[in-house]
Amino acid sequence: MKIRRLNILFISAIAIASLLAACDTTDHEDTLANWKWDRTETNPDIISQGWVNVDSMYGDFPAYINIYKSPVKIDNDSVIAYIAVADMSRATFGVTGDVHWDDKAQGNGNSKIFTPTEFYNNNGSPLVVINGGLFFESSGFYYSQSSVYKDGKMLSPNQNYYSEDWTNFWYPTIGFFYQKKDGTFEATWTYYANDGIDYSYASCKAIDKNTPETTAPDATHPSAGTPMNDGTAVNGIGGVSVLLHNGAVMNTWKDEMLDVSADSNQPRTAIGYDKTNNKLFFFVCEGRLMTPGVKGLTTAKVADILKALGCTEALNLDGGGSSCMIVNGKETIKPSDGNERSVLDACYIK
Repeated sequence: MKIRRLNILFISAIAIASLLAACDTTDHEDTLANWKWDRTETNPDIISQGWVNVDSMYGDFPAYINIYKSPVKIDNDSVIAYIAVADMSRATFGVTGDVHWDDKAQGNGNSKIFTPTEFYNNNGSPLVVINGGLFFESSGFYYSQSSVYKDGKMLSPNQNYYSEDWTNFWYPTIGFFYQKKDGTFEATWTYYANDGIDYSYASCKAIDKNTPETTAPDATHPSAGTPMNDGTAVNGIGGVSVLLHNGAVMNTWKDEMLDVSADSNQPRTAIGYDKTNNKLFFFVCEGRLMTPGVKGLTTAKVADILKALGCTEALNLDGGGSSCMIVNGKETIKPSDGNERSVLDACYIK
């Protein structure tokens, strides 16, 4: 009997070793060490603020990503919000969407748009997907108002003018959140100038809405510009407004000029970065009373929340009916249109 027991143990050991060998891969996402079993909470500072780890609601995914749901109340406001927090020493950030220059439309965009779930299905099922930047439709073409960078290539710049009557014009610098060559992230303000260079500036250009402008930003105005479309920006997305920069609240929506109803409570989507811990944040909140009492948040409140959670850089993305976060193929908030809205581009973590 002793010999038989040893044989059984020996065979079991071989079976286990074979199973582990079959799972072996050079792709770090599939190694046992990265997948979620029972483990210690990796973001205790987030938990201490009343956010709840809801990883278990969304199935198995790597240990370097966590999903949290907000407290029921934040500063006496009823809130339903979710954040995805990714350790960027192991996770991958990307921007997706076939945004391109169209000769007929004379603009950057696409004739097709997709829901976040469709972006999830069409891009190899990345772990987390959020909607991207602003866009509008005209004559069956969807024009991008926001910058889109993918794999070092600029697919679209931020909108580089503002006018209400096509007589008076302003030329604002608009928010952009991008990944650098070293893998870190920054929120900044950009302008696509007449010389074909997409410049980044250290601060937002101040706008006087009472005085139309006759000159646009360039390499030296409103300050020294840093080219983005020379490979400096690897992956990036535009929005309105920059919420955080170098750890300080910015919320520069007035000078960025595009209307995102910043001062009212709305569904919101934002992207942030914790420089100290090299962690990327995707943020989304519900609004417009899809759940009774939950109106949404102002951009200022989103900035405060992301700063409290540890973010040092952050950008507000398209919101309202576009706001959506998909985790492992599942929705988080209730979209305010009742269903997911089709959008021009999206961001993902895998």
